[in-house]
Amino acid sequence: MPHKARLANCGVVVAVRGSVVDIRFDTQLPPIHTLLHAMAGEIAIEVLAQLDAHRVRGIALTPTQGLARGMAVDSTGGPLKAPVGNEILSRMFDVFGSAIDRQTAPTDIQWRTVHRAPPPLARRSTQSEIFETGIKLIDVLMPLERGGKAGLFGGAGVGKTVLLTEIIHNMVGQQEGVSIFCGIGERCREGEELYREMKAAGVLPHMVMVFGQMNEPPGARFRVGHAALTMAEYFRDDEHRDVLLLIDNIFRFIQAGMEVSGLMGQMPSRLGYQPTMGTELAQLEERIANTDTGAITSIQAVYVPADDFTDPAAVHTFSHLSASIVLSRKRASEGLYPAIDPLQSSSKMATPGVIGERHYALAQEIRRTLAQYAELKDIIAMLGLEQLSPEDRNVVGRARRLERFLTQPFFTTEQFTGLKGALVSLDDALDGCERILRDEFKDMPESALYMIGTIAEAKVKAQAQAGSKPQAEVEHAVSAHES
Repeated sequence: MPHKARLANCGVVVAVRGSVVDIRFDTQLPPIHTLLHAMAGEIAIEVLAQLDAHRVRGIALTPTQGLARGMAVDSTGGPLKAPVGNEILSRMFDVFGSAIDRQTAPTDIQWRTVHRAPPPLARRSTQSEIFETGIKLIDVLMPLERGGKAGLFGGAGVGKTVLLTEIIHNMVGQQEGVSIFCGIGERCREGEELYREMKAAGVLPHMVMVFGQMNEPPGARFRVGHAALTMAEYFRDDEHRDVLLLIDNIFRFIQAGMEVSGLMGQMPSRLGYQPTMGTELAQLEERIANTDTGAITSIQAVYVPADDFTDPAAVHTFSHLSASIVLSRKRASEGLYPAIDPLQSSSKMATPGVIGERHYALAQEIRRTLAQYAELKDIIAMLGLEQLSPEDRNVVGRARRLERFLTQPFFTTEQFTGLKGALVSLDDALDGCERILRDEFKDMPESALYMIGTIAEAKVKAQAQAGSKPQAEVEHAVSAHES
Protein backbone atom coordinates (compact mmCIF):
# COMPACT_ATOMS: atom_id res chain seq x y z
CA MET A 1 0.00 0.00 0.00
CA PRO A 2 1.18 3.58 -0.57
CA HIS A 3 2.95 5.46 2.20
CA LYS A 4 0.34 6.89 4.59
CA ALA A 5 0.00 10.63 5.07
CA ARG A 6 0.06 12.16 8.58
CA LEU A 7 -3.05 10.77 10.23
CA ALA A 8 -4.77 13.80 11.71
CA ASN A 9 -8.37 12.78 11.12
CA CYS A 10 -9.65 10.03 13.44
CA GLY A 11 -13.11 8.52 13.72
CA VAL A 12 -14.95 5.80 15.65
CA VAL A 13 -16.92 2.81 14.34
CA VAL A 14 -20.62 3.15 15.28
CA ALA A 15 -22.10 0.21 13.34
CA VAL A 16 -20.90 -2.85 11.37
CA ARG A 17 -23.31 -4.73 9.10
CA GLY A 18 -21.33 -7.27 7.07
CA SER A 19 -19.19 -5.20 4.70
CA VAL A 20 -21.00 -1.92 5.51
CA VAL A 21 -19.43 0.19 8.25
CA ASP A 22 -20.78 3.46 9.73
CA ILE A 23 -18.11 5.74 11.24
CA ARG A 24 -18.45 8.91 13.30
CA PHE A 25 -16.00 11.81 12.79
CA ASP A 26 -16.26 14.71 15.24
CA THR A 27 -13.77 17.09 13.63
CA GLN A 28 -13.76 16.77 9.84
CA LEU A 29 -16.01 14.59 7.65
CA PRO A 30 -13.95 12.75 4.99
CA PRO A 31 -15.08 13.26 1.35
CA ILE A 32 -16.67 10.44 -0.69
CA HIS A 33 -14.14 7.89 -2.09
CA THR A 34 -11.71 8.55 0.80
CA LEU A 35 -9.90 5.42 1.98
CA LEU A 36 -10.07 4.74 5.73
CA HIS A 37 -8.01 2.27 7.76
CA ALA A 38 -8.98 0.37 10.91
CA MET A 39 -7.17 -2.19 13.11
CA ALA A 40 -3.70 -0.78 12.25
CA GLY A 41 -4.32 -0.82 8.50
CA GLU A 42 -5.62 -4.41 8.39
CA ILE A 43 -9.12 -3.31 7.35
CA ALA A 44 -9.61 -0.85 4.48
CA ILE A 45 -12.92 0.98 4.08
CA GLU A 46 -13.97 3.28 1.22
CA VAL A 47 -16.42 6.11 2.00
CA LEU A 48 -19.52 5.85 -0.24
CA ALA A 49 -22.02 8.14 1.54
CA GLN A 50 -22.15 10.99 4.06
CA LEU A 51 -25.14 10.29 6.31
CA ASP A 52 -25.18 13.55 8.33
CA ALA A 53 -22.79 16.19 9.66
CA HIS A 54 -20.75 13.64 11.63
CA ARG A 55 -21.33 10.17 10.14
CA VAL A 56 -20.13 8.46 6.96
CA ARG A 57 -21.06 5.06 5.55
CA GLY A 58 -18.36 3.04 3.85
CA ILE A 59 -17.89 -0.34 2.22
CA ALA A 60 -15.04 -2.55 3.42
CA LEU A 61 -12.57 -3.71 0.76
CA THR A 62 -11.28 -6.42 3.10
CA PRO A 63 -13.11 -8.91 5.36
CA THR A 64 -14.48 -7.12 8.48
CA GLN A 65 -13.74 -9.95 10.91
CA GLY A 66 -12.73 -8.57 14.29
CA LEU A 67 -14.06 -5.06 13.65
CA ALA A 68 -16.27 -3.83 16.50
CA ARG A 69 -18.11 -0.69 17.60
CA GLY A 70 -15.93 1.86 19.34
CA MET A 71 -12.79 0.97 17.40
CA ALA A 72 -10.67 3.81 16.02
CA VAL A 73 -10.63 4.53 12.28
CA ASP A 74 -7.98 6.69 10.57
CA SER A 75 -8.55 8.62 7.35
CA THR A 76 -5.70 8.32 4.81
CA GLY A 77 -6.74 11.72 3.45
CA GLY A 78 -7.00 10.40 -0.12
CA PRO A 79 -8.69 7.81 -2.32
CA LEU A 80 -7.68 4.22 -3.14
CA LYS A 81 -4.49 4.27 -5.24
CA ALA A 82 -2.88 1.93 -7.77
CA PRO A 83 0.84 1.55 -8.59
CA VAL A 84 2.07 2.70 -12.02
CA GLY A 85 5.47 2.57 -13.74
CA ASN A 86 7.60 0.15 -15.76
CA GLU A 87 8.40 -1.80 -12.58
CA ILE A 88 4.86 -3.22 -12.46
CA LEU A 89 5.41 -5.22 -15.69
CA SER A 90 5.49 -9.04 -15.30
CA ARG A 91 3.91 -8.69 -11.83
CA MET A 92 0.60 -9.71 -10.23
CA PHE A 93 -1.36 -7.35 -7.96
CA ASP A 94 -4.50 -7.16 -5.84
CA VAL A 95 -6.91 -4.21 -5.61
CA PHE A 96 -4.59 -2.32 -3.21
CA GLY A 97 -1.58 -2.61 -5.52
CA SER A 98 0.11 -5.16 -3.25
CA ALA A 99 2.16 -7.79 -5.11
CA ILE A 100 0.56 -11.26 -4.82
CA ASP A 101 3.15 -13.27 -6.80
CA ARG A 102 5.36 -14.07 -3.76
CA GLN A 103 8.08 -11.68 -4.95
CA THR A 104 9.38 -8.50 -3.34
CA ALA A 105 7.25 -5.38 -3.72
CA PRO A 106 8.22 -3.19 -6.73
CA THR A 107 10.22 -0.13 -5.67
CA ASP A 108 10.49 2.41 -8.51
CA ILE A 109 6.77 3.18 -8.82
CA GLN A 110 4.29 6.04 -8.43
CA TRP A 111 0.83 5.79 -6.88
CA ARG A 112 -2.21 7.23 -8.67
CA THR A 113 -5.86 7.45 -7.72
CA VAL A 114 -8.12 4.80 -9.24
CA HIS A 115 -10.90 7.40 -9.73
CA ARG A 116 -9.93 9.18 -12.94
CA ALA A 117 -11.99 10.99 -15.57
CA PRO A 118 -12.22 9.59 -19.12
CA PRO A 119 -10.11 11.42 -21.74
CA PRO A 120 -11.92 14.48 -23.21
CA LEU A 121 -13.42 14.16 -26.71
CA ALA A 122 -10.84 16.59 -28.13
CA ARG A 123 -8.03 14.14 -27.29
CA ARG A 124 -9.68 11.08 -28.78
CA SER A 125 -8.58 9.57 -32.07
CA THR A 126 -11.17 9.12 -34.81
CA GLN A 127 -9.25 6.65 -36.98
CA SER A 128 -10.59 3.15 -37.49
CA GLU A 129 -8.06 0.33 -37.73
CA ILE A 130 -8.51 -3.43 -37.70
CA PHE A 131 -7.02 -5.47 -34.87
CA GLU A 132 -6.17 -8.98 -36.19
CA THR A 133 -6.51 -11.86 -33.74
CA GLY A 134 -5.45 -14.84 -35.90
CA ILE A 135 -8.83 -16.50 -35.25
CA LYS A 136 -10.58 -17.05 -38.61
CA LEU A 137 -14.18 -16.66 -37.52
CA ILE A 138 -13.54 -13.38 -35.67
CA ASP A 139 -11.28 -11.77 -38.29
CA VAL A 140 -13.57 -12.61 -41.23
CA LEU A 141 -17.06 -11.95 -39.82
CA MET A 142 -16.66 -9.66 -36.79
CA PRO A 143 -13.29 -7.86 -37.03
CA LEU A 144 -12.12 -6.12 -33.86
CA GLU A 145 -11.15 -2.44 -33.70
CA ARG A 146 -7.80 -1.14 -32.51
CA GLY A 147 -8.68 1.06 -29.54
CA GLY A 148 -12.17 -0.41 -29.46
CA LYS A 149 -14.05 -2.63 -27.02
CA ALA A 150 -15.07 -6.16 -27.88
CA GLY A 151 -17.29 -8.36 -25.72
CA LEU A 152 -17.36 -12.17 -25.55
CA PHE A 153 -20.94 -12.97 -24.51
CA GLY A 154 -22.04 -16.37 -23.29
CA GLY A 155 -23.59 -18.40 -20.50
CA ALA A 156 -21.64 -20.68 -18.17
CA GLY A 157 -19.17 -23.11 -19.73
CA VAL A 158 -19.32 -22.17 -23.42
CA GLY A 159 -15.67 -21.13 -23.70
CA LYS A 160 -15.36 -17.39 -22.87
CA THR A 161 -12.17 -17.75 -20.82
CA VAL A 162 -10.61 -20.21 -23.31
CA LEU A 163 -11.26 -17.80 -26.20
CA LEU A 164 -9.93 -14.87 -24.15
CA THR A 165 -6.77 -16.83 -23.26
CA GLU A 166 -6.26 -17.78 -26.92
CA ILE A 167 -6.56 -14.12 -27.99
CA ILE A 168 -3.96 -13.19 -25.33
CA HIS A 169 -1.66 -15.94 -26.63
CA ASN A 170 -2.00 -14.75 -30.24
CA MET A 171 -1.85 -11.03 -29.54
CA VAL A 172 0.87 -10.73 -26.93
CA GLY A 173 3.39 -12.42 -29.21
CA GLN A 174 2.66 -10.04 -32.11
CA GLN A 175 2.01 -6.88 -30.15
CA GLU A 176 4.77 -4.46 -29.20
CA GLY A 177 2.57 -2.91 -26.54
CA VAL A 178 1.58 -3.90 -23.01
CA SER A 179 -1.10 -6.37 -21.97
CA ILE A 180 -3.04 -5.92 -18.75
CA PHE A 181 -5.20 -8.76 -17.51
CA CYS A 182 -7.89 -7.89 -15.00
CA GLY A 183 -9.66 -10.76 -13.25
CA ILE A 184 -12.92 -9.55 -11.66
CA GLY A 185 -14.76 -12.07 -9.48
CA GLU A 186 -13.54 -15.15 -11.35
CA ARG A 187 -11.86 -18.33 -10.11
CA CYS A 188 -8.40 -18.29 -8.49
CA ARG A 189 -7.52 -21.40 -10.52
CA GLU A 190 -7.88 -19.47 -13.80
CA GLY A 191 -5.52 -16.74 -12.61
CA GLU A 192 -2.87 -19.22 -11.51
CA GLU A 193 -3.14 -21.15 -14.82
CA LEU A 194 -2.89 -17.94 -16.85
CA TYR A 195 0.23 -16.85 -14.92
CA ARG A 196 1.91 -20.21 -15.60
CA GLU A 197 0.95 -20.22 -19.31
CA MET A 198 2.15 -16.65 -19.88
CA LYS A 199 5.43 -17.43 -18.11
CA ALA A 200 5.94 -20.53 -20.24
CA ALA A 201 5.15 -18.55 -23.43
CA GLY A 202 7.75 -15.96 -22.43
CA VAL A 203 5.33 -13.01 -22.67
CA LEU A 204 5.19 -12.15 -18.96
CA PRO A 205 7.69 -9.22 -19.29
CA HIS A 206 5.01 -7.31 -21.28
CA MET A 207 2.13 -8.15 -18.99
CA VAL A 208 0.54 -6.95 -15.76
CA MET A 209 -2.11 -8.96 -13.92
CA VAL A 210 -4.61 -7.55 -11.43
CA PHE A 211 -7.00 -9.82 -9.55
CA GLY A 212 -10.05 -9.40 -7.36
CA GLN A 213 -11.24 -13.00 -7.10
CA MET A 214 -14.68 -14.39 -6.26
CA ASN A 215 -13.69 -15.11 -2.63
CA GLU A 216 -13.00 -11.41 -1.96
CA PRO A 217 -15.55 -8.91 -0.55
CA PRO A 218 -17.78 -7.05 -3.07
CA GLY A 219 -15.96 -3.76 -2.41
CA ALA A 220 -12.65 -5.21 -3.68
CA ARG A 221 -14.26 -6.81 -6.73
CA PHE A 222 -16.00 -3.52 -7.51
CA ARG A 223 -12.77 -1.48 -7.50
CA VAL A 224 -10.29 -3.88 -9.13
CA GLY A 225 -11.37 -2.83 -12.65
CA HIS A 226 -10.62 0.82 -11.83
CA ALA A 227 -7.17 -0.14 -10.52
CA ALA A 228 -6.34 -2.03 -13.75
CA LEU A 229 -7.55 0.92 -15.86
CA THR A 230 -5.32 3.33 -13.94
CA MET A 231 -2.33 1.15 -14.87
CA ALA A 232 -3.48 0.96 -18.52
CA GLU A 233 -3.88 4.76 -18.68
CA TYR A 234 -0.30 5.22 -17.45
CA PHE A 235 1.12 3.15 -20.34
CA ARG A 236 -1.16 4.91 -22.85
CA ASP A 237 -0.68 8.54 -21.69
CA ASP A 238 2.83 8.61 -20.16
CA GLU A 239 4.64 5.88 -22.10
CA HIS A 240 2.64 6.40 -25.36
CA ARG A 241 2.26 2.66 -25.83
CA ASP A 242 -0.64 0.61 -27.10
CA VAL A 243 -2.36 -1.37 -24.37
CA LEU A 244 -4.39 -4.56 -24.65
CA LEU A 245 -6.77 -4.68 -21.67
CA LEU A 246 -8.41 -8.03 -21.00
CA ILE A 247 -11.24 -8.20 -18.50
CA ASP A 248 -12.67 -11.45 -17.21
CA ASN A 249 -15.51 -10.92 -16.33
CA ILE A 250 -17.36 -7.60 -16.72
CA PHE A 251 -20.62 -9.10 -15.42
CA ARG A 252 -18.89 -9.73 -12.08
CA PHE A 253 -18.15 -5.99 -11.88
CA ILE A 254 -21.87 -5.25 -12.30
CA GLN A 255 -22.67 -8.02 -9.81
CA ALA A 256 -20.24 -6.56 -7.23
CA GLY A 257 -21.92 -3.15 -7.74
CA MET A 258 -25.28 -4.83 -7.16
CA GLU A 259 -24.04 -6.35 -3.88
CA VAL A 260 -22.55 -3.02 -2.73
CA SER A 261 -25.80 -1.22 -3.62
CA GLY A 262 -27.86 -3.79 -1.71
CA LEU A 263 -25.60 -3.56 1.34
CA MET A 264 -25.87 0.24 1.24
CA GLY A 265 -29.66 -0.11 1.42
CA GLN A 266 -30.51 1.30 -2.02
CA MET A 267 -33.79 0.26 -3.61
CA PRO A 268 -33.05 -2.15 -6.49
CA SER A 269 -34.32 -1.53 -10.04
CA ARG A 270 -35.27 -4.19 -12.62
CA LEU A 271 -34.37 -7.82 -11.76
CA GLY A 272 -32.63 -6.75 -8.57
CA TYR A 273 -29.89 -4.70 -10.24
CA GLN A 274 -28.61 -1.49 -8.69
CA PRO A 275 -30.37 1.75 -9.78
CA THR A 276 -26.97 3.24 -10.73
CA MET A 277 -25.81 0.34 -12.96
CA GLY A 278 -25.68 2.38 -16.20
CA THR A 279 -23.58 5.13 -14.60
CA GLU A 280 -21.17 2.72 -12.88
CA LEU A 281 -20.56 0.75 -16.07
CA ALA A 282 -20.10 3.95 -18.11
CA GLN A 283 -17.55 5.33 -15.61
CA LEU A 284 -15.44 2.21 -16.19
CA GLU A 285 -16.03 1.69 -19.95
CA GLU A 286 -15.59 5.32 -21.05
CA ARG A 287 -12.02 5.34 -19.73
CA ILE A 288 -11.13 2.67 -22.31
CA ALA A 289 -10.41 4.92 -25.28
CA ASN A 290 -8.21 5.54 -28.30
CA THR A 291 -6.35 8.87 -27.90
CA ASP A 292 -3.81 10.74 -30.02
CA THR A 293 -0.96 9.29 -27.91
CA GLY A 294 -1.94 5.62 -27.77
CA ALA A 295 -4.84 3.21 -27.62
CA ILE A 296 -6.38 0.92 -25.03
CA THR A 297 -7.95 -1.99 -26.90
CA SER A 298 -10.21 -3.97 -24.63
CA ILE A 299 -11.55 -7.50 -24.89
CA GLN A 300 -14.07 -8.34 -22.19
CA ALA A 301 -15.75 -11.58 -21.26
CA VAL A 302 -19.41 -11.03 -20.37
CA TYR A 303 -21.29 -13.76 -18.51
CA VAL A 304 -24.93 -13.85 -19.62
CA PRO A 305 -27.18 -15.00 -16.76
CA ALA A 306 -29.22 -18.07 -17.77
CA ASP A 307 -28.31 -17.45 -21.46
CA ASP A 308 -30.81 -14.55 -21.43
CA PHE A 309 -29.49 -11.78 -23.70
CA THR A 310 -32.30 -9.43 -22.61
CA ASP A 311 -30.87 -9.34 -19.06
CA PRO A 312 -30.15 -5.69 -18.09
CA ALA A 313 -26.45 -6.47 -17.45
CA ALA A 314 -25.98 -7.84 -20.99
CA VAL A 315 -28.07 -5.05 -22.58
CA HIS A 316 -26.10 -2.26 -20.83
CA THR A 317 -22.77 -3.84 -21.77
CA PHE A 318 -23.80 -4.26 -25.45
CA SER A 319 -24.23 -0.49 -25.77
CA HIS A 320 -20.53 0.21 -25.00
CA LEU A 321 -18.97 -2.25 -27.47
CA SER A 322 -17.69 -1.91 -31.01
CA ALA A 323 -17.82 -5.70 -31.53
CA SER A 324 -20.06 -8.30 -29.90
CA ILE A 325 -18.97 -11.93 -30.11
CA VAL A 326 -21.82 -14.19 -29.01
CA LEU A 327 -20.96 -17.73 -27.90
CA SER A 328 -23.64 -20.34 -28.49
CA ARG A 329 -24.28 -23.43 -26.38
CA LYS A 330 -25.81 -25.16 -29.43
CA ARG A 331 -22.64 -24.76 -31.49
CA ALA A 332 -20.52 -25.94 -28.55
CA SER A 333 -22.67 -29.08 -28.32
CA GLU A 334 -22.06 -29.72 -32.06
CA GLY A 335 -18.29 -29.54 -31.46
CA LEU A 336 -17.87 -26.37 -33.55
CA TYR A 337 -15.14 -24.50 -31.63
CA PRO A 338 -14.74 -21.57 -31.18
CA ALA A 339 -18.49 -21.81 -30.45
CA ILE A 340 -19.27 -18.34 -31.87
CA ASP A 341 -22.71 -17.78 -33.39
CA PRO A 342 -21.88 -15.92 -36.64
CA LEU A 343 -25.44 -14.69 -37.17
CA GLN A 344 -25.87 -13.14 -33.71
CA SER A 345 -22.37 -11.64 -33.50
CA SER A 346 -21.60 -8.28 -35.07
CA SER A 347 -18.93 -5.61 -35.44
CA LYS A 348 -19.19 -1.97 -36.44
CA MET A 349 -15.88 -2.43 -38.30
CA ALA A 350 -17.56 -4.68 -40.89
CA THR A 351 -18.18 -1.89 -43.43
CA PRO A 352 -16.67 -1.55 -46.95
CA GLY A 353 -14.91 1.69 -45.94
CA VAL A 354 -12.93 0.00 -43.16
CA ILE A 355 -12.32 -3.60 -44.23
CA GLY A 356 -12.44 -3.11 -48.02
CA GLU A 357 -14.94 -4.15 -50.70
CA ARG A 358 -13.70 -7.74 -51.20
CA HIS A 359 -13.71 -8.64 -47.48
CA TYR A 360 -17.12 -6.99 -46.97
CA ALA A 361 -18.71 -8.79 -49.95
CA LEU A 362 -17.28 -12.13 -48.80
CA ALA A 363 -18.47 -11.64 -45.22
CA GLN A 364 -21.99 -10.79 -46.45
CA GLU A 365 -22.06 -13.88 -48.70
CA ILE A 366 -20.89 -16.12 -45.83
CA ARG A 367 -23.61 -14.70 -43.54
CA ARG A 368 -26.24 -15.13 -46.26
CA THR A 369 -25.21 -18.76 -46.88
CA LEU A 370 -25.26 -19.59 -43.15
CA ALA A 371 -28.61 -17.83 -42.70
CA GLN A 372 -30.17 -19.81 -45.58
CA TYR A 373 -28.87 -23.03 -44.04
CA ALA A 374 -30.39 -22.05 -40.66
CA GLU A 375 -33.77 -21.57 -42.39
CA LEU A 376 -33.53 -24.91 -44.21
CA LYS A 377 -32.65 -26.88 -41.05
CA ASP A 378 -36.34 -27.34 -40.11
CA ILE A 379 -37.18 -28.77 -43.54
CA ILE A 380 -34.16 -31.10 -43.41
CA ALA A 381 -35.18 -32.29 -39.91
CA MET A 382 -38.74 -33.08 -41.07
CA LEU A 383 -38.35 -34.26 -44.68
CA GLY A 384 -34.66 -35.01 -45.12
CA LEU A 385 -32.00 -33.52 -47.37
CA GLU A 386 -33.31 -35.36 -50.49
CA GLN A 387 -36.48 -33.23 -50.57
CA LEU A 388 -34.53 -30.00 -51.15
CA SER A 389 -34.01 -28.51 -54.59
CA PRO A 390 -30.50 -29.01 -56.10
CA GLU A 391 -29.74 -25.32 -55.48
CA ASP A 392 -30.72 -25.54 -51.81
CA ARG A 393 -28.65 -28.69 -51.48
CA ASN A 394 -25.62 -26.80 -52.78
CA VAL A 395 -26.26 -24.01 -50.23
CA VAL A 396 -26.41 -26.57 -47.41
CA GLY A 397 -23.17 -28.19 -48.60
CA ARG A 398 -21.39 -24.82 -48.77
CA ALA A 399 -22.70 -23.74 -45.36
CA ARG A 400 -21.64 -27.01 -43.69
CA ARG A 401 -18.15 -26.73 -45.23
CA LEU A 402 -17.88 -23.09 -44.13
CA GLU A 403 -18.95 -24.01 -40.59
CA ARG A 404 -16.25 -26.64 -40.42
CA PHE A 405 -13.56 -24.46 -42.02
CA LEU A 406 -14.31 -21.68 -39.51
CA THR A 407 -13.45 -24.00 -36.59
CA GLN A 408 -9.87 -23.77 -35.39
CA PRO A 409 -7.54 -25.71 -33.08
CA PHE A 410 -6.32 -23.49 -30.22
CA PHE A 411 -2.83 -23.24 -28.72
CA THR A 412 -4.33 -23.02 -25.22
CA THR A 413 -6.20 -26.35 -25.62
CA GLU A 414 -3.40 -28.39 -27.24
CA GLN A 415 -2.91 -30.50 -24.12
CA PHE A 416 -6.61 -31.49 -24.09
CA THR A 417 -7.31 -32.01 -27.81
CA GLY A 418 -3.94 -33.27 -29.02
CA LEU A 419 -4.29 -30.92 -32.03
CA LYS A 420 -1.56 -28.37 -32.71
CA GLY A 421 -2.82 -24.78 -32.41
CA ALA A 422 -3.14 -22.67 -35.56
CA LEU A 423 -2.73 -18.92 -36.13
CA VAL A 424 -4.35 -17.94 -39.46
CA SER A 425 -3.77 -14.64 -41.24
CA LEU A 426 -6.78 -12.70 -42.53
CA ASP A 427 -5.71 -13.23 -46.17
CA ASP A 428 -5.53 -17.01 -45.72
CA ALA A 429 -8.91 -17.08 -43.96
CA LEU A 430 -10.59 -15.00 -46.71
CA ASP A 431 -8.94 -17.11 -49.43
CA GLY A 432 -10.27 -20.32 -47.85
CA CYS A 433 -13.83 -18.98 -47.50
CA GLU A 434 -13.83 -17.69 -51.09
CA ARG A 435 -12.72 -21.05 -52.49
CA ILE A 436 -15.38 -22.91 -50.46
CA LEU A 437 -18.08 -20.53 -51.76
CA ARG A 438 -16.86 -21.20 -55.34
CA ASP A 439 -17.44 -24.95 -54.72
CA GLU A 440 -13.77 -25.82 -55.10
CA PHE A 441 -14.02 -28.39 -52.27
CA LYS A 442 -17.39 -29.80 -53.28
CA ASP A 443 -16.08 -33.36 -53.63
CA MET A 444 -13.97 -33.29 -50.48
CA PRO A 445 -15.37 -34.85 -47.27
CA GLU A 446 -16.59 -32.24 -44.75
CA SER A 447 -14.40 -33.76 -42.05
CA ALA A 448 -11.26 -32.70 -43.99
CA LEU A 449 -12.15 -29.05 -43.33
CA TYR A 450 -12.81 -29.53 -39.59
CA MET A 451 -10.27 -28.16 -37.07
CA ILE A 452 -7.65 -27.03 -39.57
CA GLY A 453 -5.73 -23.75 -39.99
CA THR A 454 -5.35 -22.65 -43.62
CA ILE A 455 -7.33 -24.24 -46.48
CA ALA A 456 -4.14 -25.92 -47.78
CA GLU A 457 -4.28 -28.27 -44.78
CA ALA A 458 -7.63 -29.65 -46.00
CA LYS A 459 -6.03 -31.48 -48.96
CA VAL A 460 -3.36 -32.99 -46.73
CA LYS A 461 -6.02 -34.11 -44.23
CA ALA A 462 -8.26 -35.52 -47.01
CA GLN A 463 -5.35 -37.53 -48.46
CA ALA A 464 -4.46 -38.84 -44.99
CA GLN A 465 -8.10 -39.89 -44.46
CA ALA A 466 -8.26 -41.50 -47.92
CA GLY A 467 -4.98 -43.31 -47.25
CA SER A 468 -6.26 -44.81 -43.99
CA LYS A 469 -9.62 -45.89 -45.50
CA PRO A 470 -8.49 -48.65 -47.92
CA GLN A 471 -6.39 -50.23 -45.15
CA ALA A 472 -9.46 -50.38 -42.88
CA GLU A 473 -11.58 -51.83 -45.72
CA VAL A 474 -8.98 -54.54 -46.40
CA GLU A 475 -8.91 -55.52 -42.72
CA HIS A 476 -12.73 -55.65 -42.66
CA ALA A 477 -12.81 -57.86 -45.77
CA VAL A 478 -10.20 -60.23 -44.26
CA SER A 479 -12.09 -60.56 -40.96
CA ALA A 480 -15.37 -61.19 -42.88
CA HIS A 481 -13.67 -63.92 -44.96
CA GLU A 482 -12.20 -65.60 -41.86
CA SER A 483 -15.56 -65.68 -40.11
